[in-house]
Amino acid sequence: MTRTSTIYICQTCGAETRQFFGRCTSCGDWNSIVEEVIRPSNLRTTNKRGSSSKSLVAKRSQPISSINNEPVGRIFSGSKELDRVLGGGLVEGSLVLIGGDPGIGKSTLLLQSATEMARYKSVLYITAEESSNQVQLRWNRLKKEESSLHLLAETDLELILNEIENFNPAVAIIDSIQALQDSNLGGTPGSVSQVRECAAALQRLAKSKNITVILVGHVTKEGMLAGPKVLEHLVDTVLTFEGDRFASHRILRTVKNRFGATNELGVFEMQGSGLIEVLNPSELFLSSQNAPGVATSVACEGTRPIAIELQALINKTSYPSPRRTATGIESNRLHQILAVIEKHLNLPLSRFDCYLAVAGGLEVEEPAADLGIAAAIISSYKTVELPKGTVLLGEIGLGGQLRSVGQIQLRIREAGRLGFHSAIIPKLSNKELPSKNNNQIRIKEASNIREVFEIVLKLI
Repeated sequence: MTRTSTIYICQTCGAETRQFFGRCTSCGDWNSIVEEVIRPSNLRTTNKRGSSSKSLVAKRSQPISSINNEPVGRIFSGSKELDRVLGGGLVEGSLVLIGGDPGIGKSTLLLQSATEMARYKSVLYITAEESSNQVQLRWNRLKKEESSLHLLAETDLELILNEIENFNPAVAIIDSIQALQDSNLGGTPGSVSQVRECAAALQRLAKSKNITVILVGHVTKEGMLAGPKVLEHLVDTVLTFEGDRFASHRILRTVKNRFGATNELGVFEMQGSGLIEVLNPSELFLSSQNAPGVATSVACEGTRPIAIELQALINKTSYPSPRRTATGIESNRLHQILAVIEKHLNLPLSRFDCYLAVAGGLEVEEPAADLGIAAAIISSYKTVELPKGTVLLGEIGLGGQLRSVGQIQLRIREAGRLGFHSAIIPKLSNKELPSKNNNQIRIKEASNIREVFEIVLKLI
């Protein structure tokens, strides 16, 4: 008689216990522990899933300089924005994970790319959440011409692996990894053990057959990728698809990339015919009107400079504790900048509410926007418009000093391309100053926030 055992696994962090708890002792989440049954039959033999039954032969190590330097092959996805985020295209034999909120457009993006790639490569699209007819409805809305894209509606892992081995495509898309189920394992689809084992099996197949595999992943209510953390460590590239459900644009961001730069950004616009690439995102986040409390800065996401509009509203409060609200900027950064302004410019901001937002819903994490945030706050407090056509770049220290920011030449070049005629930046060394060939706008240097305020008053 086959003996079975029970184990309890946290669906958030993957911690295993022999006893049920209402709260995970590892990550602290409530009601995240699920019972799973372990059977001895779960142990796989060596000849399953394409593994060889021959005896293993140990490989000998070799000097890294003697390894053949073969170029890495890439597959163009048919989308310039997606290729940019990936670092130049899909690497052959890589594993890519893309996650995002429900209805954000993950399946639409991948179906569009799969249709384009199927023109010159063999592509297999595996849908585990929809039927073939449902996917075809979306495909007819996006593309109405003939295509050699192959479609499979299946949730069983063994059948999916057999189809991939038999068809041997250049690219295989799995939508989604949480819907797959391994019949050799206990637990429901989407559980920690199911996601971990299904992803590991797909990774072994991708590396052995040199097949590029794209996985669609669900996200939790906190916006994190669902499933065990080992899933993100297992794959080569992690992409997140973001966007405001009240806005039409979508942002594709690189969180991890073993074959390119991280924090790269791709911008799309959702329309009735699908996702349209936005090749000039700076114009999307800027407005043509100038008003008090509005400043412009240039943020760098990976290797892409994007001009952003910072909006601030300072309003006197009747309560002892003023309100601080930030959208697109970390609230702790806002509190720090307000304290520096009040200390070094003697502005009584502790008596005023402060509301700060980045236009377009873009999330800005780098400190290069500090000077623009401070200028927007001062402009709203003084009810004075900042000089039109001026960008502000710089990080603000606690002592009120301005710190240099990276890729300053790239930022100023982007500002000049958009028609800005002046820039206020921290004092730089000669090596960091933009060259005359790239200097299309007047540059004003300042060493602290008080000098910036004096420069702005002269430009008004």
